Amino acid sequence: MAKTKKAVHSNRTYLTKRRLVSAARTGIRNAAANTMDVMGYTVVAQDGWVVKKYADGTIEKLEPLAKQEETSNINLD
Repeated sequence: MAKTKKAVHSNRTYLTKRRLVSAARTGIRNAAANTMDVMGYTVVAQDGWVVKKYADGTIEKLEPLAKQEETSNINLD
């Protein structure tokens, strides 16, 4: 007699790439908002520069980002 395989169904949910990206994006936004509340500014990369964004909306350019010859994609799969 041939053995049959039983389908194993788990009640656990799995982490999808879309859900991971969404959670990371939400976390980064929350962290930036908290930093702005505590320090009054946050440091980010924007248009090839490292900039300091203040709570009143002003932006101070700190330093240009180093040029990259080749772009690389990060695969989360």
